[in-house]
Amino acid sequence: MAAVLSRDPALRDPAWIRRVGWLLAGCVLLWPMLVWTEFRPWTLLSPDSLKPTLNFIAGFVPPRVDAEFLWLVTRETWRTVAIATAGLALSLVLALPLTLLSARTLSVSGLAGRMATLPAAARFLLRAVMVVLRSVPELVWALVFVRVVGLGPTAGVLAIALTYGGMLGKVYGEILESGDGHVTSSLLRNGAGRLQAFFYGSLPQNAAELTSYTVYRWECAIRSSAVLGFVGAGGLGQQMDSSMKMFNGGEVSTMLIVFVLLVAGTDRLSAFLRRALA
Repeated sequence: MAAVLSRDPALRDPAWIRRVGWLLAGCVLLWPMLVWTEFRPWTLLSPDSLKPTLNFIAGFVPPRVDAEFLWLVTRETWRTVAIATAGLALSLVLALPLTLLSARTLSVSGLAGRMATLPAAARFLLRAVMVVLRSVPELVWALVFVRVVGLGPTAGVLAIALTYGGMLGKVYGEILESGDGHVTSSLLRNGAGRLQAFFYGSLPQNAAELTSYTVYRWECAIRSSAVLGFVGAGGLGQQMDSSMKMFNGGEVSTMLIVFVLLVAGTDRLSAFLRRALA
Protein backbone atom coordinates (compact mmCIF):
# COMPACT_ATOMS: atom_id res chain seq x y z
CA MET A 1 0.00 0.00 0.00
CA ALA A 2 2.80 2.42 0.91
CA ALA A 3 4.60 1.61 -2.32
CA VAL A 4 1.49 2.47 -4.33
CA LEU A 5 0.96 5.78 -2.53
CA SER A 6 4.62 6.76 -2.90
CA ARG A 7 4.53 6.55 -6.68
CA ASP A 8 4.47 9.55 -8.93
CA PRO A 9 0.83 10.78 -9.12
CA ALA A 10 1.10 10.81 -12.91
CA LEU A 11 1.79 7.05 -12.87
CA ARG A 12 -0.87 6.16 -10.31
CA ASP A 13 -4.22 4.73 -11.42
CA PRO A 14 -6.83 7.17 -10.03
CA ALA A 15 -9.54 4.49 -10.08
CA TRP A 16 -7.57 1.65 -8.46
CA ILE A 17 -9.61 1.72 -5.26
CA ARG A 18 -12.85 1.37 -7.22
CA ARG A 19 -11.43 -1.41 -9.38
CA VAL A 20 -10.22 -3.37 -6.35
CA GLY A 21 -13.58 -2.82 -4.68
CA TRP A 22 -15.48 -4.20 -7.68
CA LEU A 23 -13.09 -7.15 -7.84
CA LEU A 24 -13.68 -8.00 -4.19
CA ALA A 25 -17.44 -7.59 -4.61
CA GLY A 26 -17.37 -9.95 -7.60
CA CYS A 27 -15.44 -12.55 -5.58
CA VAL A 28 -17.93 -12.27 -2.71
CA LEU A 29 -20.84 -12.85 -5.12
CA LEU A 30 -19.13 -15.61 -7.08
CA TRP A 31 -17.95 -17.70 -4.14
CA PRO A 32 -21.40 -18.82 -2.89
CA MET A 33 -22.37 -19.67 -6.49
CA LEU A 34 -19.34 -21.92 -6.82
CA VAL A 35 -20.22 -23.56 -3.52
CA TRP A 36 -23.87 -24.10 -4.48
CA THR A 37 -22.89 -25.62 -7.84
CA GLU A 38 -20.39 -27.95 -6.12
CA PHE A 39 -17.61 -26.69 -8.39
CA ARG A 40 -14.56 -28.77 -7.46
CA PRO A 41 -12.13 -28.85 -10.41
CA TRP A 42 -9.42 -30.53 -8.31
CA THR A 43 -11.41 -33.78 -8.45
CA LEU A 44 -10.32 -34.10 -12.09
CA LEU A 45 -6.77 -34.77 -10.88
CA SER A 46 -7.69 -37.38 -8.29
CA PRO A 47 -6.56 -40.98 -9.04
CA ASP A 48 -10.17 -42.22 -9.23
CA SER A 49 -10.93 -39.70 -11.99
CA LEU A 50 -7.60 -39.49 -13.76
CA LYS A 51 -7.21 -43.20 -14.59
CA PRO A 52 -10.57 -43.71 -16.39
CA THR A 53 -10.11 -40.38 -18.16
CA LEU A 54 -6.74 -41.41 -19.56
CA ASN A 55 -8.12 -44.81 -20.58
CA PHE A 56 -11.01 -43.11 -22.38
CA ILE A 57 -8.69 -40.71 -24.24
CA ALA A 58 -6.35 -43.56 -25.18
CA GLY A 59 -9.22 -45.22 -27.04
CA PHE A 60 -9.28 -42.29 -29.48
CA VAL A 61 -5.86 -43.21 -30.88
CA PRO A 62 -5.34 -43.90 -33.71
CA PRO A 63 -8.17 -42.24 -35.70
CA ARG A 64 -9.92 -44.36 -38.29
CA VAL A 65 -8.90 -43.13 -41.75
CA ASP A 66 -9.91 -45.87 -44.20
CA ALA A 67 -11.58 -44.72 -47.43
CA GLU A 68 -15.00 -46.22 -46.67
CA PHE A 69 -15.30 -44.49 -43.31
CA LEU A 70 -13.95 -41.18 -44.62
CA TRP A 71 -16.61 -41.23 -47.34
CA LEU A 72 -19.26 -41.83 -44.67
CA VAL A 73 -17.94 -38.92 -42.61
CA THR A 74 -17.85 -36.66 -45.68
CA ARG A 75 -21.47 -37.51 -46.49
CA GLU A 76 -22.64 -36.85 -42.92
CA THR A 77 -20.64 -33.62 -42.75
CA TRP A 78 -22.35 -32.37 -45.90
CA ARG A 79 -25.69 -33.39 -44.41
CA THR A 80 -24.87 -31.39 -41.27
CA VAL A 81 -24.18 -28.28 -43.36
CA ALA A 82 -27.38 -28.88 -45.32
CA ILE A 83 -29.44 -29.17 -42.13
CA ALA A 84 -28.02 -25.89 -40.85
CA THR A 85 -28.55 -24.05 -44.13
CA ALA A 86 -32.09 -25.32 -44.66
CA GLY A 87 -32.99 -24.57 -41.06
CA LEU A 88 -31.66 -21.03 -41.33
CA ALA A 89 -33.54 -20.47 -44.59
CA LEU A 90 -36.81 -21.53 -42.94
CA SER A 91 -36.04 -19.36 -39.93
CA LEU A 92 -35.72 -16.35 -42.25
CA VAL A 93 -39.15 -17.13 -43.69
CA LEU A 94 -40.47 -16.98 -40.13
CA ALA A 95 -38.34 -14.09 -38.84
CA LEU A 96 -38.84 -11.55 -41.62
CA PRO A 97 -42.65 -11.24 -41.28
CA LEU A 98 -42.32 -11.10 -37.48
CA THR A 99 -39.74 -8.32 -37.82
CA LEU A 100 -41.73 -6.28 -40.30
CA LEU A 101 -44.90 -6.49 -38.21
CA SER A 102 -43.30 -5.87 -34.81
CA ALA A 103 -40.70 -3.17 -35.58
CA ARG A 104 -41.84 0.16 -34.17
CA THR A 105 -39.98 2.15 -36.84
CA LEU A 106 -42.17 0.58 -39.54
CA SER A 107 -45.45 1.36 -37.80
CA VAL A 108 -47.53 4.31 -38.97
CA SER A 109 -49.22 4.32 -35.58
CA GLY A 110 -45.86 4.95 -33.88
CA LEU A 111 -45.10 8.15 -35.79
CA ALA A 112 -47.13 10.28 -33.39
CA GLY A 113 -45.25 8.98 -30.34
CA ARG A 114 -47.38 6.57 -28.35
CA MET A 115 -48.81 3.74 -30.44
CA ALA A 116 -52.53 3.11 -30.66
CA THR A 117 -53.99 0.34 -28.51
CA LEU A 118 -54.58 -2.24 -31.25
CA PRO A 119 -51.16 -1.92 -32.98
CA ALA A 120 -49.44 -1.92 -29.57
CA ALA A 121 -51.28 -5.09 -28.55
CA ALA A 122 -50.42 -6.79 -31.86
CA ARG A 123 -46.76 -5.79 -31.47
CA PHE A 124 -46.72 -7.17 -27.91
CA LEU A 125 -48.26 -10.46 -29.09
CA LEU A 126 -45.70 -10.88 -31.88
CA ARG A 127 -42.84 -10.17 -29.50
CA ALA A 128 -44.28 -12.74 -27.09
CA VAL A 129 -44.28 -15.32 -29.91
CA MET A 130 -40.61 -14.59 -30.58
CA VAL A 131 -39.84 -14.93 -26.87
CA VAL A 132 -41.47 -18.37 -26.81
CA LEU A 133 -39.66 -19.53 -29.95
CA ARG A 134 -36.19 -18.55 -28.78
CA SER A 135 -36.76 -19.57 -25.16
CA VAL A 136 -37.16 -23.25 -26.07
CA PRO A 137 -33.69 -24.61 -26.98
CA GLU A 138 -33.33 -26.22 -30.38
CA LEU A 139 -32.41 -29.46 -28.61
CA VAL A 140 -35.87 -29.59 -27.02
CA TRP A 141 -37.56 -28.78 -30.33
CA ALA A 142 -35.53 -31.60 -31.93
CA LEU A 143 -36.73 -34.08 -29.29
CA VAL A 144 -40.31 -33.05 -30.04
CA PHE A 145 -39.97 -33.31 -33.82
CA VAL A 146 -38.12 -36.63 -33.66
CA ARG A 147 -41.27 -38.06 -32.12
CA VAL A 148 -43.48 -36.30 -34.69
CA VAL A 149 -41.62 -36.87 -37.97
CA GLY A 150 -39.23 -39.63 -36.89
CA LEU A 151 -35.45 -39.85 -36.88
CA GLY A 152 -33.57 -37.91 -39.53
CA PRO A 153 -32.62 -34.45 -40.77
CA THR A 154 -36.19 -33.13 -40.95
CA ALA A 155 -36.38 -32.87 -37.16
CA GLY A 156 -33.10 -30.92 -37.09
CA VAL A 157 -34.20 -28.52 -39.80
CA LEU A 158 -37.49 -27.75 -38.04
CA ALA A 159 -35.79 -27.36 -34.65
CA ILE A 160 -33.29 -24.84 -35.98
CA ALA A 161 -36.00 -23.02 -37.93
CA LEU A 162 -38.18 -22.37 -34.88
CA THR A 163 -35.46 -21.37 -32.41
CA TYR A 164 -33.51 -19.26 -34.87
CA GLY A 165 -36.71 -17.70 -36.20
CA GLY A 166 -37.32 -16.18 -32.76
CA MET A 167 -33.68 -15.12 -32.39
CA LEU A 168 -33.45 -13.52 -35.83
CA GLY A 169 -36.80 -11.78 -35.47
CA LYS A 170 -35.76 -10.20 -32.17
CA VAL A 171 -32.32 -9.05 -33.30
CA TYR A 172 -33.53 -7.85 -36.70
CA GLY A 173 -36.15 -5.72 -34.97
CA GLU A 174 -33.58 -4.25 -32.59
CA ILE A 175 -31.22 -3.45 -35.46
CA LEU A 176 -33.97 -1.64 -37.36
CA GLU A 177 -35.13 0.28 -34.30
CA SER A 178 -31.61 1.30 -33.25
CA GLY A 179 -30.69 2.65 -36.70
CA ASP A 180 -31.44 6.06 -38.13
CA GLY A 181 -35.18 6.07 -38.70
CA HIS A 182 -35.45 9.50 -40.35
CA VAL A 183 -35.76 8.19 -43.93
CA THR A 184 -38.18 5.46 -42.92
CA SER A 185 -40.43 7.82 -40.97
CA SER A 186 -40.37 10.32 -43.85
CA LEU A 187 -41.55 7.65 -46.25
CA LEU A 188 -44.33 6.59 -43.89
CA ARG A 189 -45.46 10.19 -43.39
CA ASN A 190 -45.67 10.66 -47.14
CA GLY A 191 -47.95 7.68 -47.71
CA ALA A 192 -45.52 4.80 -48.24
CA GLY A 193 -46.54 1.38 -47.04
CA ARG A 194 -44.70 -0.79 -44.53
CA LEU A 195 -42.89 -2.83 -47.19
CA GLN A 196 -41.92 0.27 -49.18
CA ALA A 197 -40.56 1.94 -46.05
CA PHE A 198 -38.56 -1.18 -45.25
CA PHE A 199 -37.05 -1.76 -48.69
CA TYR A 200 -36.30 1.90 -49.45
CA GLY A 201 -35.64 3.24 -45.96
CA SER A 202 -34.58 0.71 -43.31
CA LEU A 203 -32.93 -1.99 -45.42
CA PRO A 204 -30.36 0.16 -47.29
CA GLN A 205 -29.10 1.66 -44.01
CA ASN A 206 -28.93 -1.61 -42.06
CA ALA A 207 -28.18 -4.19 -44.79
CA ALA A 208 -24.56 -4.77 -43.74
CA GLU A 209 -25.42 -5.31 -40.08
CA LEU A 210 -28.40 -7.55 -40.89
CA THR A 211 -26.34 -9.69 -43.26
CA SER A 212 -23.43 -9.93 -40.83
CA TYR A 213 -25.68 -11.22 -38.06
CA THR A 214 -27.35 -13.68 -40.45
CA VAL A 215 -23.97 -15.12 -41.46
CA TYR A 216 -23.01 -15.42 -37.80
CA ARG A 217 -26.22 -17.31 -37.08
CA TRP A 218 -25.50 -19.66 -39.98
CA GLU A 219 -22.17 -20.45 -38.33
CA CYS A 220 -23.97 -21.15 -35.04
CA ALA A 221 -26.55 -23.30 -36.85
CA ILE A 222 -23.81 -25.60 -38.15
CA ARG A 223 -22.59 -26.21 -34.60
CA SER A 224 -26.17 -26.72 -33.41
CA SER A 225 -26.96 -29.20 -36.20
CA ALA A 226 -24.09 -31.43 -35.06
CA VAL A 227 -25.38 -31.39 -31.48
CA LEU A 228 -28.93 -32.16 -32.62
CA GLY A 229 -27.68 -35.36 -34.17
CA PHE A 230 -27.22 -36.81 -30.68
CA VAL A 231 -31.01 -36.89 -30.28
CA GLY A 232 -31.57 -38.52 -33.66
CA ALA A 233 -31.84 -35.42 -35.87
CA GLY A 234 -29.34 -36.69 -38.43
CA GLY A 235 -25.96 -35.48 -39.59
CA LEU A 236 -22.50 -35.86 -38.13
CA GLY A 237 -23.74 -35.80 -34.54
CA GLN A 238 -25.96 -38.85 -35.00
CA GLN A 239 -23.08 -40.82 -36.50
CA MET A 240 -20.80 -39.71 -33.68
CA ASP A 241 -23.38 -40.80 -31.12
CA SER A 242 -23.59 -44.25 -32.71
CA SER A 243 -19.80 -44.63 -32.67
CA MET A 244 -19.59 -43.58 -29.02
CA LYS A 245 -22.25 -46.10 -28.03
CA MET A 246 -20.24 -48.81 -29.80
CA PHE A 247 -17.02 -47.64 -28.05
CA ASN A 248 -15.33 -46.99 -31.40
CA GLY A 249 -12.93 -44.31 -30.19
CA GLY A 250 -11.02 -44.17 -33.47
CA GLU A 251 -14.21 -43.27 -35.38
CA VAL A 252 -15.12 -40.63 -32.80
CA SER A 253 -11.62 -39.16 -33.05
CA THR A 254 -11.87 -38.85 -36.83
CA MET A 255 -15.27 -37.17 -36.64
CA LEU A 256 -14.09 -34.77 -33.96
CA ILE A 257 -11.17 -33.73 -36.15
CA VAL A 258 -13.49 -33.25 -39.13
CA PHE A 259 -15.93 -31.26 -37.00
CA VAL A 260 -13.17 -28.98 -35.70
CA LEU A 261 -12.02 -28.37 -39.28
CA LEU A 262 -15.63 -27.72 -40.33
CA VAL A 263 -16.18 -25.14 -37.59
CA ALA A 264 -12.83 -23.49 -38.32
CA GLY A 265 -13.63 -23.29 -42.03
CA THR A 266 -17.07 -21.88 -41.31
CA ASP A 267 -15.56 -19.30 -38.99
CA ARG A 268 -13.10 -18.14 -41.66
CA LEU A 269 -15.84 -18.01 -44.30
CA SER A 270 -18.15 -15.97 -42.07
CA ALA A 271 -15.27 -13.61 -41.20
CA PHE A 272 -14.54 -13.14 -44.91
CA LEU A 273 -18.20 -12.38 -45.66
CA ARG A 274 -18.37 -9.88 -42.80
CA ARG A 275 -15.31 -8.05 -44.10
CA ALA A 276 -16.73 -8.04 -47.62
CA LEU A 277 -20.02 -6.56 -46.36
CA ALA A 278 -18.41 -3.98 -44.06
